Amino acid sequence: MDSAAPYLTAPADQTASGQALGLVSGIVHATGWAITYWWVVTAAAVIVWMASEMAVRHLARKASAERMALELVPSRHFDPGFEEIFRRGVQLARASTSMPWWAPRQSKTVQVRLRADGSSPLRYRIEGPAGAQRLLSITPFGPGVTVNRARPIADKPRDHVVRAEFILRGKPSAPLREVPLAPDPLQPLIDAVSDLRAELGDLAEIRLDIQRAPKWSLRARRLQLMMDARRAERREAQRAARWVRQDATGIEDSLAWQLQQLMAGKQGGGGRRLVMPPIPRRVTPEDALGKLAEDDHLVRVQLLVMCASNVEGRAQARLAQLQAALDVFGGGSRWAMRGWRVGPWRFGADRWPSRRGFERRWNLGHCQPPRPNWVRLDELTGLLKPPTVHCRLPLLAGDLPTFEHGNPDLLLQGIYRAPDGRRRLVATYARETLFEVGVGKAGSGKTERALAQAIGWAHAGGGLMFVDPHRDSWPRALPFLAHDHLMQRIALIDLNAGGSVPQLSCWNPIGMHQGQVAHEVVEATADAYASVLGWDDATAPRALTILTASLAVLVAVNEAACQAGRPEDQATIFHVRSLLTDPDFRTVALTAVEGRLDAETSSWWRTVFPTLPTDAFTVVLNPIARLAANPVTRAFLGQPTGVYNIRAAMDSRMIVWVCPGGNGPTDRLITALLARDLLRAVRSRRDTPEDRRVPFRPYFDELITLTGAAPATIASMFEDFRKYKVHVHGMTQLLARLPIPVRLSLVQNASTLASTAGSQSAVAPITAEWGDRPGPDIVAALDRFEHYMSLTVEGRRVGPVRITGPHLDDVYADYARPRQVAALERAARATAGAAPLDQLADRAAEQLTRVSDFLAQHAATPSNVQLDKKGYK
Repeated sequence: MDSAAPYLTAPADQTASGQALGLVSGIVHATGWAITYWWVVTAAAVIVWMASEMAVRHLARKASAERMALELVPSRHFDPGFEEIFRRGVQLARASTSMPWWAPRQSKTVQVRLRADGSSPLRYRIEGPAGAQRLLSITPFGPGVTVNRARPIADKPRDHVVRAEFILRGKPSAPLREVPLAPDPLQPLIDAVSDLRAELGDLAEIRLDIQRAPKWSLRARRLQLMMDARRAERREAQRAARWVRQDATGIEDSLAWQLQQLMAGKQGGGGRRLVMPPIPRRVTPEDALGKLAEDDHLVRVQLLVMCASNVEGRAQARLAQLQAALDVFGGGSRWAMRGWRVGPWRFGADRWPSRRGFERRWNLGHCQPPRPNWVRLDELTGLLKPPTVHCRLPLLAGDLPTFEHGNPDLLLQGIYRAPDGRRRLVATYARETLFEVGVGKAGSGKTERALAQAIGWAHAGGGLMFVDPHRDSWPRALPFLAHDHLMQRIALIDLNAGGSVPQLSCWNPIGMHQGQVAHEVVEATADAYASVLGWDDATAPRALTILTASLAVLVAVNEAACQAGRPEDQATIFHVRSLLTDPDFRTVALTAVEGRLDAETSSWWRTVFPTLPTDAFTVVLNPIARLAANPVTRAFLGQPTGVYNIRAAMDSRMIVWVCPGGNGPTDRLITALLARDLLRAVRSRRDTPEDRRVPFRPYFDELITLTGAAPATIASMFEDFRKYKVHVHGMTQLLARLPIPVRLSLVQNASTLASTAGSQSAVAPITAEWGDRPGPDIVAALDRFEHYMSLTVEGRRVGPVRITGPHLDDVYADYARPRQVAALERAARATAGAAPLDQLADRAAEQLTRVSDFLAQHAATPSNVQLDKKGYK
């Protein structure tokens, strides 16, 4: 058996050798066939590649169809910290994996869209897998950001479109520049689109796709970087050794070294010195890999940009601006536009072969950057949040409408200068501009802006009342109101009585010829006196009672006169003195109106009045005596009837200019009477359905003067008038000098807050309402006619934004009619029922006799009634 063993094993060895030879022969034949028929192998490989690519793209399209979009709207005071932004980045990276298992990697991405199309300075959207909606809807930003479900955006085709893809250039392991959060890192991008014009079809959009870095690709990249670093270190060591040897050889061959050797007796010594070459430095992963050393919070990004416009050249210019804005993020690595330039042509995402791939990724949201753009989340903090409070946003046409002459829906606010230098008249919607407050030093443009607004409102068909104690506004506005269609609507109430033959209008605060309600007239007049004189129920109860009871009698007399068809026989405010001091007049008056007074008032006159000492009337008669001593105020208030009717002016869209004449005690009393009558008239609009109330705008220049006369009345106006479609515009030099109730009501209810230049202490209350952005130092240094103002547009606050106050000679140059100024002056006085001052004075002097005669004719005194010495039953 043993001798037969060799014969048994030989065939097996031969078989193995034959198999090996056969395998090698097969490989050789297959290789030869592949070389001979290489085109078949190539075609098969291409077919397999194309089939797999088509399958992957089909799956990617299917996965991309199930995406959602969220729009993040920041509040005005949105100010996130680094940690909040970083957490948001972690959310985005996690959300990119919320896809089905079969979804290709290119579809596993979350996209940040920064879009400017004229509707807002920069819209911030997040698009990602539908399964990540719950994860992305709740942000670490808290209430500072509102998250809304967003609809797909359908863009209209533009005539000119440019595309660009940005990739990271520089050292792959080096980070982008660390950009601070204040000012906002988005500021350069917003500045780049600040001059965008929606009417020209301008559009700019940046899309940043974020996905987790693939592990296998990252490992390969790390291995390559380590090998490159070691190879570079060896080359550096070899270069250093070569230089060391050259230096040593040069020293030994030098004459100085040879002389040194001769002097030392070492000539012919034992050869050259031994030179130790430097050892290559050990390369650590931290030094070689940089930001790629750790897997945590490392993502791959893709940055695509598209700009469009209907005007040639604007899209290219916009892209250049965005490219410059992205340079801000450049550090060890930077964002560079992909492609190459040949003369005037650039080959990139706009040209073959890159354009088709760009559009596919743009439309489907796929992330396939041509090179691995790896960044850490902390490098992207500037792009992971909407604009913050530290961002200066431009004012677009969609934020603040453009003023149109003659449009009753718009209210002129001023001139806005866009970042590109364009100037446009801006406005707010009249229905939303409920109250306005303007603050600033004298001559800075507050009144000029109010006049421009009032003139525009008047030409649009609106009614207004302009109260100016100093009268400077009337001659300034005259040339621009001197139009035929306005003359019949303008009335001038001027108490300055200027000129050689002064003319004056007239008004009876307690007149009943215009259908007023008796108790409202009594209350308004009494409250006006009380506000000027500082009366209240605690300090002057008796004076208030005497005045109210006297007014009740006189109003009843006037009511009787009007019902008898004799309104020219009505009593005036000056008849209070006759009623209190003249027993005969009092007797006739009380007898004539006995049935018109309420029981309590009648009882007071019968029981309380006879017990009052004579000196109790002094405090009531003193202000009336001052009014009577002034010929202007006596003529103005001493007439039985007057054309002035502010309620009728509101309802008929009149333009009423009121110039009280100054700020002395008498002037303040006149102002208080007018203000209280305005309050009464506005509140009387409750008898009119809300939809039929005609909007009316009172303008109060020099609020310090006006509120000194009627602080409670002015405060009530800012609190109540909105309900009756009466909107007050107030101007003052110092907000701090206004009474506290007025100041609080102004600031609380103001739709527009505006400030021109002034001292820092004067403008500080306004800037405090803006969070001191801008601060008092900036506002205080404004030029003349420059304003900072916050406005209300479509229910949201706009600004504070810098606005140039409109100048009448510029804005309304086409409206000026200087040749018709005299005609307008005559028409305005005629509409207000103005008459020569002497004539009115004579009529006021005779009015007591007329009233006494009327009362005597209508008094019904029984013959058996006995009167006491003071004229009472």
